[in-house]
Amino acid sequence: MGTDFQALAELCEKLEATSKRTLMVNLVADFLKHLALDEVEPATSMFLGRAFPKWDSRTLEVSWATLSDIIKRLTNVNWKDFADAFSRTGDIGAATKTVFEASKIQRQTMLIEKPLTILEVRRNLEAIAETTGYGSRERKERLLETLLGQTTPLEAKYIIKIMIGEMRTGFHEGLMELAVSKAFNIPHDVVRKASMLTGDIAEVAVIAKAKGKEGILKLEFQIFRPIKPMLAQMAENVNEALKEHGEKTAFEYKLDGARIQIHKSNNEVRIYSRRLTDVTDSLPEVVQLVQEEVKAQKAILEGEVIVIGEDGNPLPFQHLMRRFRRVHNVEKMVKQIPVKLYLFDLIYLNGQSLADDSYIERRKKLEKIAGDILLTKQLIIRKRLEAEGFLREALNEGHEGLMAKRLDSAYTPGVRGKHWFKIKESLEPLDLVIVAAEYGYGRRHGWLSDYYLAARDAESGEFLMVGKTFKGLTDKEIIRMTEHLKELAVRETRGKVVVTPQIVVEVAYNEIQKSPKYRCGMALRFARVTRIRDDKGPEEADTIKRVRKIYEKQFERKAKPQKL
Repeated sequence: MGTDFQALAELCEKLEATSKRTLMVNLVADFLKHLALDEVEPATSMFLGRAFPKWDSRTLEVSWATLSDIIKRLTNVNWKDFADAFSRTGDIGAATKTVFEASKIQRQTMLIEKPLTILEVRRNLEAIAETTGYGSRERKERLLETLLGQTTPLEAKYIIKIMIGEMRTGFHEGLMELAVSKAFNIPHDVVRKASMLTGDIAEVAVIAKAKGKEGILKLEFQIFRPIKPMLAQMAENVNEALKEHGEKTAFEYKLDGARIQIHKSNNEVRIYSRRLTDVTDSLPEVVQLVQEEVKAQKAILEGEVIVIGEDGNPLPFQHLMRRFRRVHNVEKMVKQIPVKLYLFDLIYLNGQSLADDSYIERRKKLEKIAGDILLTKQLIIRKRLEAEGFLREALNEGHEGLMAKRLDSAYTPGVRGKHWFKIKESLEPLDLVIVAAEYGYGRRHGWLSDYYLAARDAESGEFLMVGKTFKGLTDKEIIRMTEHLKELAVRETRGKVVVTPQIVVEVAYNEIQKSPKYRCGMALRFARVTRIRDDKGPEEADTIKRVRKIYEKQFERKAKPQKL
């Protein structure tokens, strides 16, 4: 039989309706406790808005345009009803539920269909992801139409939300760790560490159900299962980092490239982006270099790849992203856009996790096995003036700035803390999500070139507007952005296109000011896009909390306006 997907959807509705964390955790814990073993991972992933577990490289490859066409055919309602529902809620899933409820055809269909189970929904999603090759779009559409044709309006709401990865219940990964801990009676710190080691709380939940605490304690890093990278906080200057790290720290160049995680087992090498996507096929020369130089049977290393110009200096980040998007004519791109690898960390070596080793010890072990692969330039510094000179040197060589790493710091996957700092010369840029766009004027009249920018509310999962800009992108980038945004379009009115929040851009600005125009009460002044962050997903966008923190910092030395 199996657990009905309707039960999961009803629980998601309850989560969406409350902000009480303890209640959320208790509800999900009780649900997980009563699932069959083979239902635990799919349910855990779905609660977090994922079609598949994190380690699974399969993707649905279904655009919103395709989904909306199927919803139109199934419901046969005036599409203005969908647009109106979306305007009221700002939620694609909720709007889908509204039009399904309005459809007489849908209600009649549900009288003869048996309830969908969680496993049946997963199997349908797997079938869609595995449909490739010639004619795959039409086959995917048929599979999707069959799946959504069997759903209740509530089920349709959450299947759509899972497919586009926008759950918005406020139930995030940290709360899921608490729920798994409570469901299977395992200490929270044990569950949290296991989640860090495996990179996926859904996998931890399965082991917790099957083997309990003993099984969880045996978990360790696995080759070819990418883990979440350790993250850094922004420091205002080198002095802040020195003070926080006890007046002595390891400064190293912060490169303007793409962070990668390299897994090696004998002669097999796989490379993962910071989003944990397999990008091995895009970087054949890096694979070959690691095979030839890294002196280890098994290893998980971290590094950065940058693009080098003819003069030997690094080229901007956007040149590199062309390599990561390329799946055809890779050999040609290797010649056109040569990359250079720098290594900076080693977290697993020949069967042993190094995560609990100090940073300085990991660096020493990395030096021993790296062969002729360059390590990021590093200086261990006590004096502020020396650190400031090193920062100027990094900037003069075309790099972004410096990293500061506490010498005795362990490696904590997925955690952003004060053990690592990043230091740049200018105001802190923000990674924001495009939630809407408008067509430009003059020669840009056919392009979506004016972008509405939003930061993430960590509590609700909602994206809140903080500004708008038409500056920063090249014509080629705007054309590509227009194509991408049209695929994500939800509705269009008077030249404004509202899109699903998927595209992340790095944004520079002159200051953050108080503004009644936006619900968050703040707005960016003179915002401009500095690069498209193809390497980041919307869940990695900066939060409203961080925007507010930067806003508050601005008034440490000048008068502050009335409180937000």
